[in-house]
Amino acid sequence: MATGDNDLARHFALDPAVTFLNHGSFGACPRVVLDAQTALRERMEREPVQFFHRDYEPLLDEARAALGALLGARPEDLAFVPNASTAVNTVLRGIDLAAGDELIATDHSYGACRNAIEEVARRAGARVVLVNIPFPGTTADGVVEAVLARVTPRTRLAMLDHVTSPTALVFPLERLVPLLRERGVDTLVDGAHAPGMVPLDLDRLGAAYYTGNCHKWLCTPKGAAFLHVRRDLQGRLRPLVISHGATTPRSDRSRFLIEFDWTGTDDPTAHMAIPAAIRFLEGAMPGGIPGLRARNHALAVEARRILCDALGLAPPCPDELLGAIASVPLPDSPAGDPPARSRITPIDPIQDALFARHAIEVPVHPWPAPPRRLLRISAQMYNCTAHYERLAAALVELLGPAAGARP
Repeated sequence: MATGDNDLARHFALDPAVTFLNHGSFGACPRVVLDAQTALRERMEREPVQFFHRDYEPLLDEARAALGALLGARPEDLAFVPNASTAVNTVLRGIDLAAGDELIATDHSYGACRNAIEEVARRAGARVVLVNIPFPGTTADGVVEAVLARVTPRTRLAMLDHVTSPTALVFPLERLVPLLRERGVDTLVDGAHAPGMVPLDLDRLGAAYYTGNCHKWLCTPKGAAFLHVRRDLQGRLRPLVISHGATTPRSDRSRFLIEFDWTGTDDPTAHMAIPAAIRFLEGAMPGGIPGLRARNHALAVEARRILCDALGLAPPCPDELLGAIASVPLPDSPAGDPPARSRITPIDPIQDALFARHAIEVPVHPWPAPPRRLLRISAQMYNCTAHYERLAAALVELLGPAAGARP
């Protein structure tokens, strides 16, 4: 029993025959939270008109209040969206750009968001300024210095990750956001991994725009994410889909919420299940969500040590730049090594072999470009040290001991 080596795995529907070390990609939803969503769906289907006309907004407001308390944000500043990529596209397509304007991104940006910012810049005749941040060898000071060095009078927006997807770094946003604002630059934070993984106080952070997924480290059903917009900017931002809220006469809530809360008929129960997910996480272990965050961070640090020792690597960044995921370099992919097909991104042969031969699910990403690649592990409550020891042994079998990936 692989995932089941940890007793907390009983709360999840994960295949017990698989060592699941990839919570970061799509999350995993506890059974009790799925049950809560099922109850909401049954309520919706029992009387759809009652649900959508009378119960819909109160249920969303209840979810928004629970989420706001966790994020350090006013509920009125939170819009619900299906995922962080939708939020990033909403912001990028909603800002006025002129030819010659500059948008900052880093070479650690999530691929989908990088595609979005490049497309928006292309259409406007603007330019994406790509900040190169070393990895291995990353430091918090180095991140701050690298980003600020690329700011010019033409910089309109900086799109920054809170927790980077390929390299698993926690960027020092509490330093960067105010420094950028002093220079007249708004910040769009892609915090897809952050809620539930790292402490958040969005009001204090003061980013212009902040988006996060709830289906990852908050363990909600898929399709639940939020966009936090600073109050002074809410009047300028519209959802990607313009619907009834554009003309509905109301005075009981902001136009921002009216428009984002209804963009057409869909299944809103993933967002409405957020309070159930928060309750589950708070009660999963002593110390509530802060205790769970600390436990997962400590496990990620230990897991990285196990892998680095097995592969003969030095840790690629300080422990304080980790949350509950960690990446380590692997030897370059052999020339002509064809990746397996995938609808989203190609699957590296090592990732395929780990799953096929050892029933270990863990991602291997090309970064910064092939043949260079990284392996990224996740640490969630259902994981334990034995899982990473199993991974290390499998990697040594596939790559050889002390593989010594070049820095």
